[in-house]
Amino acid sequence: MVERLSGSGHGELAVRYLFQNCTLDTDRRELCRGAEMIPLAPQVFDLLAYLIRNRERVVSKDDLIRAIWNGRAVSDAALTTRLNVARNAIGDSGDKQQLIKTLPRKGFRFVSTIFEDHQRAVDPASLATYGGDLGKMPSSAPHLSIVVLPFADLSGDSEQEHFVDGVTESLTTDLSRINGAFVIARNTAFTFKGKPVDVKKLGRELNVRYVLEGSVQRGGNRLRVNVQLVDAETGNHLWAERFDKPVADLFDMQDEIVSRLANTLNAELIAAEARRAESSPHPDAMDLVFQGRAWLNKGLTPGYMAHARSFFEKAIALDPGNIEAMVGLARVEAQLGSAYLTDDYSARFAAAETTITKTLSLAPNYASAHVVLGRVLIFTKRVAHGIAECEHALALDRNLAEAHGLIGMAKYFLGRGAETEIHAREALRLSPRDTLAYRWFLVIGFAKWQLHADAEAVVWLRRCLDANRNYSIGHFNLAAALARVGELDEARAAVQAGLALDPGFTIRRFSSSPLSDNPAFLAGLDRTIEGMRMAGVPEG
Repeated sequence: MVERLSGSGHGELAVRYLFQNCTLDTDRRELCRGAEMIPLAPQVFDLLAYLIRNRERVVSKDDLIRAIWNGRAVSDAALTTRLNVARNAIGDSGDKQQLIKTLPRKGFRFVSTIFEDHQRAVDPASLATYGGDLGKMPSSAPHLSIVVLPFADLSGDSEQEHFVDGVTESLTTDLSRINGAFVIARNTAFTFKGKPVDVKKLGRELNVRYVLEGSVQRGGNRLRVNVQLVDAETGNHLWAERFDKPVADLFDMQDEIVSRLANTLNAELIAAEARRAESSPHPDAMDLVFQGRAWLNKGLTPGYMAHARSFFEKAIALDPGNIEAMVGLARVEAQLGSAYLTDDYSARFAAAETTITKTLSLAPNYASAHVVLGRVLIFTKRVAHGIAECEHALALDRNLAEAHGLIGMAKYFLGRGAETEIHAREALRLSPRDTLAYRWFLVIGFAKWQLHADAEAVVWLRRCLDANRNYSIGHFNLAAALARVGELDEARAAVQAGLALDPGFTIRRFSSSPLSDNPAFLAGLDRTIEGMRMAGVPEG
């Protein structure tokens, strides 16, 4: 994006704050939502800018009066009115408080993830370095910034145009739900419909790192959708996917395609951002967050979790109010407990609950945070409350496949293994290539085990490890199931594979605190422990 030049030659530092689909430019004193400029009264603009600049702390009423009104007397009603105007301008409300949160008797805090774009106006000397071309200036696009270009209709069927545009619009909406994503509004993206696009030039104009483009082609009773993710800075293709399905209900198909794309892109974008961060000489907090997430996606082993925790802790040290880092750290603690990767799992769950509760006090509508809290509650014998948290997360983001998988796990804890598979399969339907898919295979394996379908349990546990070999508890559970069906040699090999990933695992750790008091769950647990002993898992 080309910034206007200052008349001073060197210019002053201009800051643009990017959040949700909004841009607040403090130099131009402009607020935009997508491609639309939102007019603001001077005091409301100053109020919004002050809250954003001071987002790492709670701002009191007195702070606002001193900063915006120079200490003059201002009534509570007048302050509330201007806050509501600011909220409405950025698509928030006093009821939802997704961006500006009121903390009773304390003050106010801006809680959305913010990207800062610092750019100095360019003088002639710096322009000479780039041959006088502003388009060649180094990119300062925010993390996870992307534009979804209108998909091309290759069928030549005008009746299908609405379906093709619907995929583009829905995908734009769903990608905006990805934690920390900055997605160009559809009104801007659709101005490029049907036009040839230079991806690198487009990236500079819109100040985004990634471009998603695709096509839809219908032939007979089949529909083919091709999608590719492109690095806008280099023009390199990062990822491509093709959907080839029989035509059924077009709206159901649109939902399925969009949800699968959104979930897959989440992982692909995290991997791309982590690669960028590794080469950054001065990583910021979000660079560290993406590296932490990338380690989480590798698998549940003590080593991977230690790497992930280290990055999240470094991010919090740089930015104590970073919501993404807080959720990441809570997720690590919860995973350590739920995957039996530590002997002090009670302390890990307690630490996770403390961190995620604090996070939700700052960002109450952060869907993934509700999933983490749901995991903690489900694994600490508060299953009904955990299911409710996962359902709340799905109300906020319908694409959260992990929430469906956790509900399936919760049903298993309740002794309702017959209901588990439908929830895990829904997770797999929404995100079949998810980095967490291996855990949903495990959940189905647990359910089969609870229903005494041991041979089927072995099939699903093998699928779990085929999806991710770096899952120690998967190896130990497969070993138990194999031993019970008489495959002792393979069971012992599975134990050794598990111990290579987690040398500290023991039967004592696994059995010391049952996760449920349900008789059906406990009976299945006893059978698992017996199978582990037969397979040679250390007693501890």
